[in-house]
Amino acid sequence: MKLKHICEVCGREDILTPKEAFDAGWDYPPEMGTFGIVSQRTCPNCPINKTVWWKIAVEHKSPSTLPGEDKAVIERILHEPESILVDE
Repeated sequence: MKLKHICEVCGREDILTPKEAFDAGWDYPPEMGTFGIVSQRTCPNCPINKTVWWKIAVEHKSPSTLPGEDKAVIERILHEPESILVDE
């Protein structure tokens, strides 16, 4: 199954299988984390401390106070894997 992997920090997009993504260094479910649960969604080059998860878990920001682009990331995550499916 191919999925669109979207880095929430830099915006990079790659279409990969979960194994390919994991081997390439992506932090993405199902190999890293769980679909539908807010955690980092980063490419191999970006840090975790710029993610929505970091803002909520470490900086203790309320999701309601986050900017629109962060809310869009949360919405995409909550609807995974459907929100990142790719037609093969």
